[in-house]
Amino acid sequence: MDDGNRSSDDQQSSLLTVPLVLDYQYSGYSTVKDDDEEVGIYDHYDDYLSKEGTSSFFMTCFNGLNALSGVGILSVPYALASGGWLNLVLLFIVAIATFYTGLLLRRCMDVNSDIKTYPDIAEQAFGHKGRAIVSSLMHVELYLVATGFLILEGDNLSNLFPDIGFELAGIRIGGRVGFVIIVALIIQPSIWLKDLSMLSYVSASGVLASVVIVFSVIWVGTIDGVGLEEKGKVFNLNGIPIGASLYVFCYCAHPVVPTIYSSMRNKRQFNKVWIICYIFSTICYASMAVFGYMMYGDNVYSQVTLNLPTEKLSSKIAIYTALVNPVAKYALMVAPIVTAIENSLPRNYNNLPMSLMVRTMLLISTVLVALAVPFFGALMSLVGASLSATASLILPCICYLKIMKDVAACRRWGLELVMIVAILLMGVSVIVSGRLVLD
Repeated sequence: MDDGNRSSDDQQSSLLTVPLVLDYQYSGYSTVKDDDEEVGIYDHYDDYLSKEGTSSFFMTCFNGLNALSGVGILSVPYALASGGWLNLVLLFIVAIATFYTGLLLRRCMDVNSDIKTYPDIAEQAFGHKGRAIVSSLMHVELYLVATGFLILEGDNLSNLFPDIGFELAGIRIGGRVGFVIIVALIIQPSIWLKDLSMLSYVSASGVLASVVIVFSVIWVGTIDGVGLEEKGKVFNLNGIPIGASLYVFCYCAHPVVPTIYSSMRNKRQFNKVWIICYIFSTICYASMAVFGYMMYGDNVYSQVTLNLPTEKLSSKIAIYTALVNPVAKYALMVAPIVTAIENSLPRNYNNLPMSLMVRTMLLISTVLVALAVPFFGALMSLVGASLSATASLILPCICYLKIMKDVAACRRWGLELVMIVAILLMGVSVIVSGRLVLD
């Protein structure tokens, strides 16, 4: 028995000595030499990498794109305007860093086939205390983001249709309150879906919405008369913290990465999915940032749709389509919270009726918070930026370092360690500068 365990540990140690910076395809490393003996380092992962998931390659792409391409696309012109044209470089730096930390999360999950969620990764690295801390941070972030979606919907719809209302049990409900409730009812069916392969069809609408918004804004600038005449400023150091926080918020999909990875039918394809998602999302973000800044310069609002001339058809398409994104994205954002709650229930309560009740009550709670805190949207953006930097930049790095240290003490880090340390410094800088802006 001891020899068998030692052999398994040696295989795992051999696997983890392959630097991630070079590991973009599993097929690139089939065997290694360990004590003059050739070992198939990925053989014991074959079953794990192809089991338990139901989402196909394209379904997973839609889920990943929906997680990455969200309401942040409306704010990237403002982020660029805050720091000037050179701030666009920071967008690509954040994209590369968060792309890499996504791969770190996947590598952490491959260490133990029982890891299914972000808190599982933290527990593998730091035990039960690490799990509790990461669970709290991750779930708070996702909960605030989901609540912010409802606030965004209510505010925008009430501005578009200020005179619309309805009666419920003799009580007149209108304006922002009514629209938040209506949007919640629209979201309700999607949050009941337990299979992410089914949720991918909802995600497809969110991805399409992001594309439509980008092309509609470009159409307004190039064809509908707004023009691309604004030159803007080259660089503004004081605006870098705001830009960095907003860019990191745009790529805050990491809390749902383990859920998406676990849902894959063929987990070997994750790297391809991640590359496609990041290329597509970064093109959309960069295009929106450049065209929005060229259209409105330093006068661009925090949501570029507020600048658009409402009498133009293309503007109306952009504004209305922007309202689709939160609806399509809500269910995916709260999926890890729902999973954590359901997994904590006793076995005899873990059934379909209880699952539906948990999901419904979670939605109701976000509605109540959205209605009770009218200025919560601005606060959510600031808090979310700090939490996003933690979840997307810092935690993946420290969990990966700890897990690799435990299972591969003799590992040679090299360039990989340099990249991880650089990302950690970036994450700390975003959090510190964001707090200074808040103060």
